[in-house]
Amino acid sequence: MTERELWERYQRYLSVVPSLGFSLDVSRMGFAADFLERMSPRLEEAFSQMEALEKGAIANPDENRRVGHYWLRAPELAPEPALSKDITDTVAAVHAFSRDVHEGKLKPQKAARFTHLLLVGIGGSALGPQLVADALTSRDDQMQVSFFDNTDPDGMDRVLGQLGSKLAETLTVVISKSGGTKETRNGMLEAERGYQAQGLDFSKHAVAVTGAGSELDQHARKQGWLRMFPMWDWVGGRTSVMSAVGLLPARLQGLDIDGMLAGAREMDVATRQRDALKNPAALLALMWFHAGDGRGVKDMVILPYKDRLLLMSRYLQQLVMESLGKEKDLDGKVVNQGIAVYGNKGSTDQHAYVQQLREGVPNFFATFIEVLKDRDGESMEVEGGITSGDYLLGFFLGTRRALYEKGRESITLTVPDVSARTVGALIALYERAVGLYASLVHINAYHQPGVEAGKKAATSVLDIQKKLTARLKEAKAEARSAEQLAADIGQPDEVETVFKVLQHLAANPGRGVQRSGGASPSEARFHVK
Repeated sequence: MTERELWERYQRYLSVVPSLGFSLDVSRMGFAADFLERMSPRLEEAFSQMEALEKGAIANPDENRRVGHYWLRAPELAPEPALSKDITDTVAAVHAFSRDVHEGKLKPQKAARFTHLLLVGIGGSALGPQLVADALTSRDDQMQVSFFDNTDPDGMDRVLGQLGSKLAETLTVVISKSGGTKETRNGMLEAERGYQAQGLDFSKHAVAVTGAGSELDQHARKQGWLRMFPMWDWVGGRTSVMSAVGLLPARLQGLDIDGMLAGAREMDVATRQRDALKNPAALLALMWFHAGDGRGVKDMVILPYKDRLLLMSRYLQQLVMESLGKEKDLDGKVVNQGIAVYGNKGSTDQHAYVQQLREGVPNFFATFIEVLKDRDGESMEVEGGITSGDYLLGFFLGTRRALYEKGRESITLTVPDVSARTVGALIALYERAVGLYASLVHINAYHQPGVEAGKKAATSVLDIQKKLTARLKEAKAEARSAEQLAADIGQPDEVETVFKVLQHLAANPGRGVQRSGGASPSEARFHVK
């Protein structure tokens, strides 16, 4: 295709949302001229399913739940007035609570005001807030934000070490819908111990975002925490950033949550249109279908050319992969659907994996995110008539051309800036694209049985650990192999798991387990002191 032909294709298939200064360019995707027409019946069905979802139909049949994250930025669309009121009341409560914190009306136990925020959560309860916090941070932030987003003890020690004496000025927000998520429970307990070590009462620094009546809700009320904010069962974790999950930490940080909600709302309006070329979410979903042949055979590489959007690929990993990575379709047929997502940032990617993208295995399609505004204010010239931002644009266009020359497909999203409004719009765009694509391939995007399976498997490992420690105490100083201990606890087929548990216990002080014998697993022997 000549440059002139490519320019004409660019204009023909460009999808624009003028009110947001947003555009989606799919001209470098190699779909056939009749592709959109052939996909039209499927897309019409997807639009109808999305319309029913927004009106309150059961969209998650496996859990018999409605899916209402679109109502979060348009409460008037919620199917019952009570839901609309809950949403608007929660946003108002987030604003009021945050004002009280910022103005010092709500004070920490031993300091004049809260200056830091510690968010304890995992998955959607952390990835969305992390994306927003990193994308929109500025020198005007009213609170500095840290995260416990894993059950890694060393990671939590690092965060507490960085906070140091500022823990006395830190408000902790614990986020868990059920309250039973073990990683979050562990983070809460580790945080509580950190406060206690400094002579502080955790309850005077703690806020919960959780479901009504959950384990966390009951615990927080019993301990007299400062405040509880709701999570609803009709909002999934990976689509919860426009609820109190994302709005509360963002508002406490001092960010423009009204702007974020407005941007999402405007994108929702644009992506309800039934004309694919005027609906960027529909066009995006169609391109995913084209690139992966409707089976996800190609990976999605996210390349934002802006440091502030570095975490976009991590956020989209969960949103896309947890939503679309499904073994069975809605009819129970095994389909093994999904799209793998990874990414870096431009122009860092020039020095990382673009070499393989251009010349290696063609098992991907790229999504470039172009941000028009370089910075607040004017930029210096790094050479005659050229700024650093000009170089960033050059590297983006150069990389895109280099991929195209080798037949590698790419999509380009162009946004005016990285503002609250733009971030809200991007989140809404991908939420809708995921939902529409799921309809195109006939799967349930709103459950996560694989995640639950992993949690159950982890629980079984911890049960084995409890049995092992009990058995070692019975054997006292007698050193035994992993194979012997596996047989002792009635788990002869779980020798590797037994060995890994014992190896971990022996590597950590205070666990009471010692290792002796040779270096190989079969030679190793374990006993208690």
